[in-house]
Amino acid sequence: MGKHVNLVKLCVGAEKVEDLTAWQNMRMGQTGLPHPRHITRMWPKREAELIAGGSLYWVFKGLILARQRILRLEEVIGQDGIRRCALVLDHQVVLTENQPRRAFQGWRYLSAEDAPRDLKSDGTSDKDTLPAELASALAEIGIR
Repeated sequence: MGKHVNLVKLCVGAEKVEDLTAWQNMRMGQTGLPHPRHITRMWPKREAELIAGGSLYWVFKGLILARQRILRLEEVIGQDGIRRCALVLDHQVVLTENQPRRAFQGWRYLSAEDAPRDLKSDGTSDKDTLPAELASALAEIGIR
């Protein structure tokens, strides 16, 4: 796969990954759309790099914990007439190593080199990771 870039976004209103998947499933049921989408105000300037293998990395309570592959970007015009960007996402939510993130607004680019690694199907990684609660507590006090 070619060079790609990712996005990182706070998962507002969700405390854990299961909250995100439940919300996405509920929204797909309401809208009838075949894939989960996240609507954002700004259109990413690096669109080609995003759809070349990029993912949306989700931050829960100060930690990146999961990602979803970005399939494509679609234009959405709101009821207010404003053009927005729908990030069309893969159904599969992949758990990742914990990576602390400070709060921010909107989304940020995340290079492939700086992205946390995926966890194995058994929830482990190739290196030792801290439990999410401990990693979050350390991140809050600026240690990790």
